[in-house]
Amino acid sequence: MNSYYVRMGDGYLDRMEAEEIRSEIEEGTAYAAEKGKIAPLSLDDQERLLDIFTTPAKFIGVERGSEIVLTTDGVVVTNEEEPSSGLPVSRSVGVQMWERMVCADTAELGHSDYSYKAVKAMISTEQQVMQEILINTVLPVFYGAMPNLGLYTKPDGPVDNPAELLPQGKIFEARECQEQAMEYAIKDMIYVTKHLYEAGADAINFDTTGASGDADFLAVLKTTEYLKEKYPDIGIMIGMAGETLLGMHGELYYKGERLAGLQPHQQARVVESAGGTIFGPAINTKTNRSMPWNLARALTYTKACVGAVDIPVHTNVGMGVGGMPMQEIPALDAVSRVSKSMAEIGKLDGL
Repeated sequence: MNSYYVRMGDGYLDRMEAEEIRSEIEEGTAYAAEKGKIAPLSLDDQERLLDIFTTPAKFIGVERGSEIVLTTDGVVVTNEEEPSSGLPVSRSVGVQMWERMVCADTAELGHSDYSYKAVKAMISTEQQVMQEILINTVLPVFYGAMPNLGLYTKPDGPVDNPAELLPQGKIFEARECQEQAMEYAIKDMIYVTKHLYEAGADAINFDTTGASGDADFLAVLKTTEYLKEKYPDIGIMIGMAGETLLGMHGELYYKGERLAGLQPHQQARVVESAGGTIFGPAINTKTNRSMPWNLARALTYTKACVGAVDIPVHTNVGMGVGGMPMQEIPALDAVSRVSKSMAEIGKLDGL
């Protein structure tokens, strides 16, 4: 029987026969359906995914008419301190290259210290860079950073570290510290987004939301609610840190919904209720499983998100999420298959 090149979750290139790939797809979607209490991929979707993996071509694309929007949390060259392509250019020039050479749908401005707390201290500089970019480009430009509640704990911040209190059995004290950090983060995120939006940013990106657990997520939800009341037209993209929201606090609620343990489709509904305009689920890749298994699993989760909300869903696909192998620069054969599957099977609004 014919065998086909298939990557593992860590990027290793292997070969599998068609029936092996089919079995991996069935197991992957069943795993997600059971864990998330959602519907598995239909038999037609599974067969379509099998076709994508058994296509002989190394690089494949979507069918005409299935194209979707791409949003990013960075550009081809990010800044003069850390040029990702080896070109020592400014962030403003980097966005122009992103627009004119890569022909991207959107771009994002962000600082190398990608956190709202750090950006607050240099807000005037970020406003100037944003205005320079907007003068010289046409594509929509987001401003992005992470909530990063960890920066508000000692020694970097004013709050005791919950991770040190929890092993001591100080549960209530740890929860109180998370709530205090959350309030600091809300103030900083409102301050930064207010100034960048007034400087002309087309939208705001709260990236890697929930990395510090449910308090991190609640901080973004409250910030989003405030911003949508003050600026009804503001675009807000909320990209998650993982598929299951960690209950580091465990007793936080938003509009009656307990946040700890929320699955992607449940996270999407909460984001929509807060006023978020784009939701980005993050489905973690298991490095010891095959790419067909991981992608079938990711598609199962993301299809549930699309069916749960009316706002656009842009699944995070990159190093180690969305069915993509855990590589800093994923191989194009993997990237193209994930993109095609998400567009044609997942019916997503963007990536």
